[in-house]
Amino acid sequence: MLTSGAPTEPPTTTTAPTARAALAGRADPAGPPAPPPTVDALRAHLLAAGLAGAVATSRERSLRSYRLFAAGDPRVTLGVDPDGRWRERDVLRLMAERCGVSGDPEHRTGPDVIDPELTLRALDAFAERLGAAAARGAPVLFGTGHPHRLLGFYAGLADAMSAAGCLVITPAQGRCVDITTRFGVRTYNLDYVRGVALVRKPQVEGAGCEPGAHTHSPLPVRVALGAAAEGEGPLPELVVGDHGWVCGAGQLGIEAIGPADTDDPALFVGEAEGRVSVVVPLDDAVRSDDYSPLTRYVLNRACLSQ
Repeated sequence: MLTSGAPTEPPTTTTAPTARAALAGRADPAGPPAPPPTVDALRAHLLAAGLAGAVATSRERSLRSYRLFAAGDPRVTLGVDPDGRWRERDVLRLMAERCGVSGDPEHRTGPDVIDPELTLRALDAFAERLGAAAARGAPVLFGTGHPHRLLGFYAGLADAMSAAGCLVITPAQGRCVDITTRFGVRTYNLDYVRGVALVRKPQVEGAGCEPGAHTHSPLPVRVALGAAAEGEGPLPELVVGDHGWVCGAGQLGIEAIGPADTDDPALFVGEAEGRVSVVVPLDDAVRSDDYSPLTRYVLNRACLSQ
């Protein structure tokens, strides 16, 4: 029961529309939605779409994030306050184990890599947590800092959870959130699209506008959870999202699950320390349509296919 209702474009391989649609699980873009993919079909799709295997995120970018996380840079910790000391080599070792990147510190250039088997395993765990929340009718909060790419993925999950009888909460709609960016502090408004939280620039309002701003900040989830605690709805028992949405919620003791790229070590550290329940390693900036097979796969595994 729904209560209410940018990153730079990465390089992609050019394909004909019908071929691209087939990769996303549809032979005909105008036809009905395809059935959920098999494990083998999804593995092939992960590799073909650049969601796993060699990804668009560069090794240089990933290693820089690991250095910054070890230094405690809030742009990379994303709201996680680690219990232990995480040195750069510790972060690299963890990312090799949980994401599939090279564990060799001398490997410094080229595209980074995600092991598709780790992605598939994590998608199963993600579906298990989603299904468990649906079975008990738990209130759920969805949020994204990558609306240009991931809004459709989360919206499909939110629709299914709502249809299963879960309350998809939308607290703090319209509230202002001051976020530090490389250009200084900027004010954004918290908004919801199909039950999924995102932030917009104040002058951008209403349907048909840009899908929202790109942010990794944990501040939006803190504002949403604060409003829920103040009476704008129940606190969620599960938060589904990315970046600061997952880390910020997990740090506050709320179960949180979501995807993360090779340059997002905070989510994997949160998972290793028990703050984040499930992290799915995948490229978080491919074409939005390429996440559709993941939605169908997860809903089928969670017994939530409509």
